[in-house]
This record gives sequence, structure tokens and C-alpha cells, in this order.
Amino acid sequence: MRVFNEIAVVTTICIKSIPQRFWASFSTVVAVGLVVTVLLAFLAMAAGFQQTLRGTGTKDMAILMRAGSQAELNSGVTRDQARLIEEAPGVMKDADGKPLVSPELYVIVDGVKKTAVPADGDLKKAPRSNLTLRGLGPAGIAVRPGLKIVEGRAFKPGTNELMVGRALQKDFAGLNVGDTVKLGTSSWLVVGVFELGGSVFESELWGDTPEVQDLFHRQNVFQSIRARLTGPDALKALSDYATNDPQLKLDVTTEADYYAQQASRTSDLIQKLGWPLAIAMAFGALAGALNTMYSSVAARAQEIATLRCIGFSGTSSFIGTLLESLVLALVGGIVGTLVTWVLFDGLTGSTLGASFSQIVFTFHLTPAVALQGIILALVVGLVGGVFPAWRAARIPIVEAYGTP
Repeated sequence: MRVFNEIAVVTTICIKSIPQRFWASFSTVVAVGLVVTVLLAFLAMAAGFQQTLRGTGTKDMAILMRAGSQAELNSGVTRDQARLIEEAPGVMKDADGKPLVSPELYVIVDGVKKTAVPADGDLKKAPRSNLTLRGLGPAGIAVRPGLKIVEGRAFKPGTNELMVGRALQKDFAGLNVGDTVKLGTSSWLVVGVFELGGSVFESELWGDTPEVQDLFHRQNVFQSIRARLTGPDALKALSDYATNDPQLKLDVTTEADYYAQQASRTSDLIQKLGWPLAIAMAFGALAGALNTMYSSVAARAQEIATLRCIGFSGTSSFIGTLLESLVLALVGGIVGTLVTWVLFDGLTGSTLGASFSQIVFTFHLTPAVALQGIILALVVGLVGGVFPAWRAARIPIVEAYGTP
């Protein structure tokens, strides 16, 4: 108990003396806060991106692509293959007995972010970003039961009309209902805006399959096939059918698993950028913490020596000084977390997905992400405080009283 009482006394002295070194302590808090903010901004970006992609698709929706394809962009399936899938086991049928199978095109077009629009509003002068144009047939909407048209209407087959995802409309210019969009040599009319549970589909343009095929000269060719399953257990029967038929040889996975895999690749890249940058900045914060804590020990040298004279152990001085450093770092971590929450949580951004097209998502500061920032702050405080704390535990009493 005596040791704990000594630690409590020394820690109280250390904490109460912080106002005497306000600016040095303040600079340490700010430095740690900046480190945490930078890290959490990247991690919130990765978490938001993952949430968008992993929230796309369900276990009862299968996606079929050419064997070995990693993404829809580099896949290719034929009309004949799509017809064979309509006869596959495990495929759900609608009320009219038609199989819920949707062969789809996936092509890249360009658009302009609202933040990149020139002052004069001329979109032709603005830098372009890759967008996804998806060609859908009659079953394309039917296989997505959660679809909600929030503005306008669905496109009419056989016309150059587009539906726009809500997230894409918010982040990109010229995509409101009634706007005309230039794609290649053709002009397309935006007739509707849709929502689909905040999924990645909200980052796409949708048009009629034959019209998209004509625009990109891809008659009788698709990038993927989507098929509603009678249940999650039907995936194996469909997969065996697609693998064993020599006319197919298609890879089959659930839509949920496909987008989870896509999410992990890009989010891992984001985190690999965020952590090294945060660690590099942490060295700067560490230098500030060391300077602050050495100044703290120097300013309290006589107090520490007096406590040593009346029987306090060096251990209590070590732990008390270390706890002061951890408190400053913790405050910095909390400040950095709050700044990230205010500035970034809920912020809409976009980045390139695995298919090199823009995916719009919302930054998401989860408790698990915030905890990583706090842990990094405490690590900075621990490393920055251990050497000054060692100094406090071993400072010679004569030297302490000789300090001016």
C-alpha cells in the first residue's frame, strides 16, 4: 500500500504542475492530436469504403464471370452462356416462370466531380474521372429487390436514357434528372435517380443493355451474369453446373463475397498509406513529448529530490512521471479523435475501386477505428515518457538542489 500511496502522491504533483508548463504541454497535446487525426482520417476512409462494398449484395444473389477474372471489368461472357444459366439448377423464377437472370455490361465512362468544376461552369475544361456505366436488361432491376427510384423514373428499353445512383449524383456534376450526358459519340438523357441501400451500385450509371452494347461495339458480349438463387444453399448446385459444362467454365460466387473481396483489396491499400504516414508524424510528436517531459523533470527536480529525502522511492518518481506523459498523450488522442469525428465522419468521398472506376462512399469513424488512434497516442506517450521518467527516478539529490 505504501508504494501505491507514493505513486498517487507523485502523480498528483506531476499532473497539478502541468499548468506551469502550459505551452510545452499544449504543444505535445497538439502534436499527438495531429498524428491521431491523420491516422484516423485514413482509417475512417477505409472503414467507410469497406462498409459500402460489404453492404452490397446478398448471399442469395450469385455473380458469374469468366474463369480466372478478378473483377467484372476484365471478365467476358457470351449471350449463349447467359441462356444456359437461365436453365441452371438453383435459379429462382418470377411469378411468370421467367428465370431471374441478368446478363450485364460493365464499361468505363468519364465524369466530372463537383469539386473539379471550373469557376465558369464549363465541364469540358474540367479533369475527368472514371465512372461505371452498367448495361441492364429486363431482369436487371428485378434481381435487385431493394431498388428505390427517388427521382424521375426508370429508363425505357431501346432509348438512350440513364438512371443515376444517388451517391454518384451527389458527388458528380451534370447528373440531375433532365441533364444530358455525353458518352462517346452519343448523348444520353438522365431520367431517374435511384437508391439501393447505400451500396456500390449507387456509384453507377445504368442504361439499356442493347444501347450500351451499340455504343461500345460489344454485341452479344457481357461482363457478368447475376442470378437470384432459390436460397443460399443453391450456390453449390449452380457452381457445379457452371464448372462442369464445357460451354460455360465460369467462376461463381455470391455477390456479397465478391464485393467483400473487392473491399479488402482497396481498404488494405488505404491503410498501408495511412499507417506509415502516421508513424512518420509520430516521430515528430515523440520529439515534442520527450522535450516536454524532460522540461517537466527539470522543473520539478527539487520536489523529486525532497520526496526522495523523506523516503519516497525512485519507482514512484518513475511511474508518476510516466503517467504524466501518458495523460498528455491521452488528451492528445482524445482531441485528435474528436477532430476526426467533427471533420471527417459522414464526409462523402470517392476513390478508385478494383475496376478502376470511382466508388462514392462515406467516411465512417467506428469505435474500433477510434481505439486504434487512442492506442497510437498512448504508445507515443509511453515512449516519450519512459526516458524522462528514468531520469526522474535516478536524479542525484545533490545535483537537484544545485539546479538554479
